[in-house]
Amino acid sequence: MMLPKPIASLSLDLDDKWSYLKTHGDLGWESLPSYLEVLVPRVLAFLKAKNLTITFFIVGQDAALPKNHDLLKAIADAGHEIGNHSYHHEPWLHLYSPVQIEAEIARAEDEIGNATGQRPVGFRAPGYGLSRATLSVLARRGYLYDASTLPNLLAPLVRKYYFKTAKFNAEQSHQRSMLGGTLRDALRPIQPYRWKMESTTLIEIPVTTMPVFRTPIHLSYLFALASISRKVGYQYFNAALKLCSLTGTAPSLLLHPTDFLDCDDVSELCFIPGMRLPSEEKLEFVGDILRTLSQQFIILKLQQHAARLSELPAVEPKFPLVTISQERLV
Repeated sequence: MMLPKPIASLSLDLDDKWSYLKTHGDLGWESLPSYLEVLVPRVLAFLKAKNLTITFFIVGQDAALPKNHDLLKAIADAGHEIGNHSYHHEPWLHLYSPVQIEAEIARAEDEIGNATGQRPVGFRAPGYGLSRATLSVLARRGYLYDASTLPNLLAPLVRKYYFKTAKFNAEQSHQRSMLGGTLRDALRPIQPYRWKMESTTLIEIPVTTMPVFRTPIHLSYLFALASISRKVGYQYFNAALKLCSLTGTAPSLLLHPTDFLDCDDVSELCFIPGMRLPSEEKLEFVGDILRTLSQQFIILKLQQHAARLSELPAVEPKFPLVTISQERLV
């Protein structure tokens, strides 16, 4: 059946306040401070007003807390897809051993399923920290797709800025040394493909970056531009969509909690570009961006996106060698 427009997909990584603090090396994350009570109703109301259903990647630790069950169940009840975003949300997941990865993904599956009533069929690694072992676990556990790659040539610059705003010791710096991806990751395909595994294949739906230039187009980067000039942010995004159309790329756009929050909501995250914009302005900007996307594409959940893919090229899962610890890294 021919569709009136090409497809796109939309997802949101539901990283909680504690996970941002943990990744940034800030004190106090161990008590698991949260903004989900503010964020989730705001996002659900926004998406309902736009008549959109998307994919939410949920962290298992948040799903394990009974106080969050009603909030997370409301996401599933609204028709959104629930994906697995690991249990501990540690961007150094690629440093885990295969046994540790299996336990991490399985534990998250159980807690997310208990909280939402949905068993995830899609996965996104925190910080895009993907490994061959992770892909093997996902394939063995029957996942339909992974969405952990970000072919982004700006990743080293972004990582340098992130390190500059934090105070990491040597071990923390090593853990985060691939935060946002490596050069090899930046050169991976932008369009969906299949990982060539031992006995099966797994679909990869990359977070789309601008074709040809391989620079990010998801909302967090657009807000960095919009904080200087909203017009520049719109022009950049429109150029990216034009290149997607010219290259036949079905864009998979990514949202983050900070796209809906400001410094009044969570002052500890003011180091993130765009957080000083008032949330009302941010909601308006996100609405304009998604309106532009929906005018040119049919917006799907990632599971629907994956189900429409066929005859994809197979890619060998090549990753740099890393030092494996025997205990879960903290």
